[in-house]
Amino acid sequence: MFKRKKTEKRIKRVNPSDKKELAQEEDSPFQAYLKRLFGGGDVLYEDRLLFISKVVLFGLVLLVEVLIMLQHAETLVMEKSWAPFSVLFIAAFVLTMAEGLHFFILKQDRYRKIFYFIEVCAACGFVVVSEGVYALLLYMLLLTQFYVSAPKGSSALWMYGLSLPLYAISYALQVYLRGYILSLEIVREGLSVFSALTLHFVALQILMLFYRQYTRLNRALVDLEKSKKELEKAYDAVAEVSVLEERQRIAKEIHDTAGHSLTTVIMQTEAAKRIIDKDPDEAKKKLIAANLQAKNALERLRSSVHLLSGQMDTETLKESMERIINESTDGTGVTIRSAIEDVAVSEAKHRFLCNTLKEGISNGLRHGDAKAFWVELKIEDDKIKFLLSDNGSGLDMENFQSGFGLTTMRDRARALGGEMTMFSEPGEGVELNLTLPVDERK
Repeated sequence: MFKRKKTEKRIKRVNPSDKKELAQEEDSPFQAYLKRLFGGGDVLYEDRLLFISKVVLFGLVLLVEVLIMLQHAETLVMEKSWAPFSVLFIAAFVLTMAEGLHFFILKQDRYRKIFYFIEVCAACGFVVVSEGVYALLLYMLLLTQFYVSAPKGSSALWMYGLSLPLYAISYALQVYLRGYILSLEIVREGLSVFSALTLHFVALQILMLFYRQYTRLNRALVDLEKSKKELEKAYDAVAEVSVLEERQRIAKEIHDTAGHSLTTVIMQTEAAKRIIDKDPDEAKKKLIAANLQAKNALERLRSSVHLLSGQMDTETLKESMERIINESTDGTGVTIRSAIEDVAVSEAKHRFLCNTLKEGISNGLRHGDAKAFWVELKIEDDKIKFLLSDNGSGLDMENFQSGFGLTTMRDRARALGGEMTMFSEPGEGVELNLTLPVDERK
């Protein structure tokens, strides 16, 4: 009972992302042992499985070698057939030593073919002396070791082509030493052996082909998983950098635009205070312009604070522009006519268009003594077109130098992939044109 409660507590502490580890803990002891033995599907799985197969083949070779010795050694000693016994003993000694050196000591690839050739020659000695299926099984086990370890199919084909004449020679010597007469049965037996060696080669090559394809796909999946994790990390880093850059841009916008607007408000009110007794009408105009500038600055501060806090503006672009127009005309004596379409834009373009409208109205009132404005927003030729014109005193464009506000708007338009132009003549007011690309529809 205590043990089950302890396990339940441990499971509750597991993070949902660690379900794979939890599943491993719930495996049966046999399944857990197999996963530890074969690697559980990790990158080392293929190499570990290949090593285990070599160990199994090594053990089988030694087992078959012992069986052949037990089958023939006693008979050869009793018959005092010392020559066959010597061949059998030397073949067993050479094969055992070569297998041991090859498997435990000399593991370099450059020695592999040499040792396999020595081992196959030793197996031929068993074929010459031994009669029965054990010698053929030993020969095929040694070839299996080479086929499994061969890095390419061409190496396996080379060994297969060499093994056939070696076995044929060994089998012919066996027939000669035993004094058998060449007959159809002997030929049929030899052909069946060659067929078995050929089928053995083809079957193993097909298996190794599937195995190599599996390992290649497995490694590709592992690499893809690593690349995916690296891309996710890179994406998170880029997203973090983008957030920091956006915050820095908003902070700079607060410092530049709001600070500039407040400075203008102070200058306008100071100027109005100095002339309020001499020219009340001019002082009133300056106070109205200062009031609009203060409202714009406050609105920009609110918008920037909302962006920094992650709050989204629920107003559409049309609603925001109409609100700005109402605030600009309320109690100011300014007339603003408009034709604004309901255009869907990104948050950055929404904010920029609203700021441009505020800045344009404020500039027309402060610098051009404008009384009326025309605002137009529409989509034309897959472009967002914004127009703001006034009936103010206009500008001499040849001698005009852009101020801070216009320069900031022009730079921001270029950053959003658009363009801002301004047309004016003395006494003809100012016309501000803004073109932006339409957002891609998802």
